[in-house]
Amino acid sequence: MNSAVNFTAVAVKLAQSTLDKNCFEQLLTVLETVIASDASALLELQGEQLKPLAIKGLMPDSLGRRFKLSEHPRLEAICNTQQPLQFAHDCPLPDPYDGLLLAKTGDIPVHACLGLPLFYQQQLLGVITFDSLNANAFNAISAQTLSTLQTLCSAHFKTALQLAHYKLHAQHSSALVQELNREALTRDGGEIIGQSSAIQALKNDIKLVAASNFSVLILGETGVGKELVARNIHLHSKRSEQPLIHLNCASLAENLAESEFFGHAKGAFTGADHARQGKFQLAHGGTLFLDEIGELPLVLQSKLLRVLQSGEIQTVGEDEVKYVDVRVIAATNRNLKKEVAEGRFRADLYHRLSVYPLTVAPLRQRENDVVLLAGFFVEQTARKLAIKQLKLSVDAQLLLTQYQWPGNVRELEHVISRAALKAKQSQWQQAIITIKPEHCELNLSASNTTQLSLPASTTNTTTGSSTNIAEQNLSLKQATDTFTHHLISQQLEQHNYNWASAARTLKVDRANLVRLAKRLGISVKKSL
Repeated sequence: MNSAVNFTAVAVKLAQSTLDKNCFEQLLTVLETVIASDASALLELQGEQLKPLAIKGLMPDSLGRRFKLSEHPRLEAICNTQQPLQFAHDCPLPDPYDGLLLAKTGDIPVHACLGLPLFYQQQLLGVITFDSLNANAFNAISAQTLSTLQTLCSAHFKTALQLAHYKLHAQHSSALVQELNREALTRDGGEIIGQSSAIQALKNDIKLVAASNFSVLILGETGVGKELVARNIHLHSKRSEQPLIHLNCASLAENLAESEFFGHAKGAFTGADHARQGKFQLAHGGTLFLDEIGELPLVLQSKLLRVLQSGEIQTVGEDEVKYVDVRVIAATNRNLKKEVAEGRFRADLYHRLSVYPLTVAPLRQRENDVVLLAGFFVEQTARKLAIKQLKLSVDAQLLLTQYQWPGNVRELEHVISRAALKAKQSQWQQAIITIKPEHCELNLSASNTTQLSLPASTTNTTTGSSTNIAEQNLSLKQATDTFTHHLISQQLEQHNYNWASAARTLKVDRANLVRLAKRLGISVKKSL
């Protein structure tokens, strides 16, 4: 039989089966061409037991068994030797496969049994067993042939186990990345809060552009929520299961910016002790969000343009050009058209990025969204501060709607957080914590950048003189109440004392307006 064994062919077949999803079964199939048997099994050593990974000629339930070495002396003997082990046909040791051979029911009669222990650097990985009802089936196989097969199978088995480990690790890492990515995308709910016409139009645009692969340029003031818009575009796109990578262009050091974008090879520059992937490689298959794109250095703008045009990148320190499949979403609070006109931003890059521009309206232009957002942040803050019940007073709601919010949504979030903390401190004994105007500490005159006063035509009905709040020595609450009293009175008069019409003009709920007016001593008496 020795002369008939072509070890080169065996080695080639084993190598070809390494990447096969059924590589363990393929190992037994290849060995069948060399060692004829009625049953064979590949078992991996796991602690003090052997776990079957592949079987031939054995009952299917054999794969579910775990063979403890202390209970199976034949398997224990194979594991305790360094060389292939053939048992005598009349060996008294019990066979682990009694009753499991497909070719024979009941106990196995006198038969041949052969075992190959599989080692890697003196470490036992597992064993291969062969059983034949022909008592002399393995007698003609030389020790040299078995030793060579053992060496080939050990190397193949080690490689197959390593690849299986890498595959499992890669699957775990991929699942972990997807879970972390999903968690980051849906952080704080991931929802764009608001019912204003500006926000409804924005949501419609997001759904429309998300379905495409177009580059998107998000425009808007600082704090309006441009990153949230980018996350929603990604979530509604076909790339939602792939990563969304964030890069703030304003934080890039010019000498390292190219490396951040495209990665670098080991030794590419001083301090590059190891290779590192850039943001484009990390975002491959997904989306790259470039925040504050207007801050990107001109020298890097041309290289970014190349990626947008061809999908090609070149790692710093390497000559090879690589291809990436990345959707780019950019955001800025700058007027890029003006930047282009003044030579600080490339016109061709601007047009590449703004295939579908989206403008996020400032909070002061979002009608009643301030109260909705305030409610959202109140709920969030209550959880963070472990407050069972936290609410906004009607006065505080009105104050929030009157403020101009130069810092937009981000400023509103911070105001609510601070106000809640102050309210909790002053009302710690109460079951329900209420945020009041004095907790918010908002300067209405500063936010409006004009003197806070009523129109000259508005007069105090009790004194007959015009009111200028800024000239009075009032506290914030007194000034707010005074201004609110005159404003509500003015609107009621203009709308013929119709509460609903006045509420629409003031952009507040009618019931809230009535309650607030009652607290301020405003009443409407109807007479026939």
